[in-house]
Formats: sequence, structure tokens, C-alpha cells
Amino acid sequence: MARIGQDIEHAKELLLQSKLVAIPTETVYGLGGNALDEIALARIFAVKNRPRFDPLILHIASYHEVKNIAKNFPDNAIALTKRFWPGALTLILPRKDHIPDLVTSGLNTVAVRVPDHPLTLDLLKSLDFPLAAPSANPFGYISPTTVKHVNDQLGNNIPYILDGGKCKIGIESTIISFTDDEPRVLRLGGISLEKIQSIVGIVKLPDDLSSQPKSPGMMKSHYAPSKDLIFGNIGNQLNQLAKSRVGILSFQKVYSEVPENQQFVLSPAGDIEEAARKLFSALRSLDKLDVDFILAEKFPDHGLGKAINDRLKKASARKVKK
Repeated sequence: MARIGQDIEHAKELLLQSKLVAIPTETVYGLGGNALDEIALARIFAVKNRPRFDPLILHIASYHEVKNIAKNFPDNAIALTKRFWPGALTLILPRKDHIPDLVTSGLNTVAVRVPDHPLTLDLLKSLDFPLAAPSANPFGYISPTTVKHVNDQLGNNIPYILDGGKCKIGIESTIISFTDDEPRVLRLGGISLEKIQSIVGIVKLPDDLSSQPKSPGMMKSHYAPSKDLIFGNIGNQLNQLAKSRVGILSFQKVYSEVPENQQFVLSPAGDIEEAARKLFSALRSLDKLDVDFILAEKFPDHGLGKAINDRLKKASARKVKK
């Protein structure tokens, strides 16, 4: 298994050797490698078993470094970074020519953000290159929000995990493209749509998903447990699956038809941010239960509830072969 610690100098030494380090962020743990080093980039794709047509996010220490990565930095994008960086906001901008095609999947754009975690920011400040850092989990599976999640799945394939504790937001960053005349949200995430629009006005919402995504997190099936997840009205599903063993993921409600140890209520108090923090850990716990199906209800469709619903919809798109 991987070594775990908070030694930034050791993490830096490994990255300079083209090796990978799992890094904490406020959203989820990332699998970090030198974004300008094609050996490190190839290792990211290999360790995650990630298709090379799915682009990576570059992590930098401050918005001043955008000029080293992007050809231009629109005023409304700058306005968002002044409000939300460091934080759970990723920008899609026209890339400079030296950014490797492996990072961008051959697109003429690049994804970039400043993460909000002191350990990772200190690491980034010590480097003279950005880090490419997709979520530190096998491709398509539930994203990791603790060191244990990372070590359980990737610990045999990476040398070091920088231990930053539990992720405080628990779902990935919001991604906004600035390659058109108007900003477009490509992935809902840790910064709510309402907060984004309070800065730049109305933004376009995601296009239909495809097998050739324009940014990370746009695949139709993603964030999925190994068991079939059914997303929607739990009451209706319980009637249809009366003879099956089920686990339940809900916002506030406990269902009397199912044993309580097979239910995960994300926020009895109705706090949508608490629900977001607990989402991926609860899905992992449900995936370990002796159940046939996981039933997940639709969450309130505002604030981070929109991002939770996005993750659950994508998690339900993958059907396990029987």
C-alpha cells in the first residue's frame, strides 16, 4: 500500500521523478502528476484506467499562473476567480501550445483551477509546473473523499498519499467554459449555479452528454458504485423491487420498509451542503452491503442539490452485467 503522510518535500521529490502523488483538495482527493511531463501523464491514465479522450484538470497555486497555461483570460472569468479561488471552480480556457495533448485530449482548450486546501497549495507553490490531478480512484467509480478511499483502491499503484483529512465539500468542482461568447457550465459541482450567476449573470447549462467530453465529468456514466443504482422515486421502486434486497440513499427520510442499517440518510436536518459532503462515502458504504440494488432519491434541485442529482443520475447510467 502507499505511504501516507504530510511531507510536502517528499511529495515534491516524487513528482520531480515523474511519479504520482495523491493530493487532498476541498472537493475530492486528486491523483497528481507533473502536467508538463508525458511520462507522469501516461501513468495517471494507466493507474486510473482512464480513457485518453477524457481531459484532465490542471491545478495551480494562484490565478496569476493562468497566463502560463491559457492564451487569454476573459474579464468575467477573472471576476469568478476573484470570488471563488481558491475553491471548487474550474475554468475551461483556450490553451497555450506547450500544454501536452494528453492533458487536453487533443482539444484546443485546457481546464484549470486553484484548489482550496493548505497542504496542496503549499505543494503547488513549491513547484515550477502545474499538477494534472483527476480524482484518485479507478475511472468511473465513486470519487474518494478520504485517504482510506484512495489507499483501498490505488494504494498498490502509487507511492505516496498526502494526508489532508476528509474533504470539506465532497463533490467535484463546477466547470465553466469560456471558449464561446457566453460562459457555459459543463459540470455542476461544489460552487452552486446560483452563486456563479450572482457574479456573471445567466450562464448556459450543459449540452447533451457524449462519448467525447469537452471537459472532465461529462461522461454519461460516472461516479458509479459496482451495484446497480436506481435514481428517482424510492417509494415506487420499493413496490417494484419488493422481493429484492435494497439499500437506500436519502436526503432526510427513513423508509420503514427497509432495515435501518441498509439506509444512509445524508442530512436529517435538511442541510444540502452536509449531504454533499457525505454523498460519496455513503455510496461506498452502500456498495459494500449485501444488497441487490441501491435506491437513491432525487434531492432538492437547488444549490448543491443540483450537483448531487447530477452525480446520482450519472451513477445510475451504468448497468452492471449479470
